[in-house]
Amino acid sequence: MTAKCVMVLGTTSGAGKSWLTTALCRYYARQGLKVAPFKAQNMSNNARVVKQGEIGSAQYFQSLAARAVPDVRMNPLLLKPERDTHSQVVLMGQVDEVLSKMAWRGRSASVWPVIAQALDELMAENDVVVIEGAGSPAEINLSESDIVNMRVALHAQAACLLVTDIDRGGAFAHLYGTWALLPKPERALIKGYVLNKFRGDASLLAPAPQMLQDLTGVPTVATLPMWWQHGLPEEDGVFDDRSTAAGVVTKTIAVIAYPRISNLDEFQPLKNIPGVRLQWVRSPSELANLAPTDWIILPGTKHTSGDLAWLRLQGLDAAISCHAGQGGAVLGICGGLQILGEALIDPHGIEHAYLGNMPGLGLLPLVTVFEADKTVQHTQAGFDASMAGPWAALAGVQVAGYEIHHGQTQQHAAMAKNGDVARVVMPGGLAWQNGAGNVLGLYLHGLFEDAAALQALFGASLAGPVPTLEVVFDGLADYIEQYFEPGVLSALIA
Repeated sequence: MTAKCVMVLGTTSGAGKSWLTTALCRYYARQGLKVAPFKAQNMSNNARVVKQGEIGSAQYFQSLAARAVPDVRMNPLLLKPERDTHSQVVLMGQVDEVLSKMAWRGRSASVWPVIAQALDELMAENDVVVIEGAGSPAEINLSESDIVNMRVALHAQAACLLVTDIDRGGAFAHLYGTWALLPKPERALIKGYVLNKFRGDASLLAPAPQMLQDLTGVPTVATLPMWWQHGLPEEDGVFDDRSTAAGVVTKTIAVIAYPRISNLDEFQPLKNIPGVRLQWVRSPSELANLAPTDWIILPGTKHTSGDLAWLRLQGLDAAISCHAGQGGAVLGICGGLQILGEALIDPHGIEHAYLGNMPGLGLLPLVTVFEADKTVQHTQAGFDASMAGPWAALAGVQVAGYEIHHGQTQQHAAMAKNGDVARVVMPGGLAWQNGAGNVLGLYLHGLFEDAAALQALFGASLAGPVPTLEVVFDGLADYIEQYFEPGVLSALIA
């Protein structure tokens, strides 16, 4: 079996490639076809655990939409930015230190054979492979070292859709300019243009689509209206400002949006809970404007010490400590847990520029040591019956999630001798709580994706079940079926 390949390219980052790829995965799966997603290289600090390691969250959700088992071959190369000029390289699910130290352009020759093999295997095992590009295929400064856009398209002989964000303006120029910069063999693979995030009367677009087709020979096959609440977790940036769910606000949750925030997609369910206001915070003034704030969440981070330094530079360390000192609820997840502790120790230089020791916020008497080996695994565990304070509702609740971290955390020995002890509230040191109970640190990602945890924390506020991913995926497929020109989706795999 050799799969038909459909590829989603974008004129820019944020044009809508990831969600459209997800929608196509579910659409073709609903036709009774065996479908797999693929993205050769993803740059994101949002990752999910699969059997063989970790892949980008977008490909994880795309595989679920395709009704497939998530597999490292679906995202063979994952770049996790640690600084503006450095990323940790994850190849076929595992950290590769040699590639992490290699120059950007020099990496391509080493990884392309692995990428091509992964794609070939997926093509041999499926009816359809839906491929996502990255950024723009017309980055002509990178074309010689391309391993994620048109090199992949040519290798797979994919039928390509080029999507643009019309809400930004200049959409037709973006589409024409992208097409014009591609060599003729690559242009030939572009089968349709998609206008995404359109507001207003679509009839006002005429005669531009026809003019563009006259210039390029490529038709506009869909105009997709702006859709804020599709329910799919965001891949890269923080969520849009429309972060207040239905109903009167009864709980305000501030999530600290530091520069290397990771796994932010796990907070998507909070947007669907009536009465919850979810706000991304980058400064003390933004936090003050939310008053009263019920919870402050320190999310995961790809660079704990770097983001801790950023917190202090902004003055957010004092604001968080003040909130906790007044009995306010604070939750630290993974890197956020590490930041809440007393000290960070990095004997192996895992976080590079911050080699050595660094004091934490001191809200939990814990020490984190960064180990060379990385913990990447699915985990299921229960909160202790002794859970207290604002997190008492989690007492005895069993939750399922995942771990991705270099740090290993334990009690601060000297502080423990003096009676300052954090209570272990989940087996294996997965969760810790301070004596007052208002500060909780948790290594497990996915708390707000667990139905039992949501019911415990928000039960009285839940008007009904939070929409499942299956409902979201089917909604995406219905959406593109409604707005694509008739016959186009079938023709792409003919």
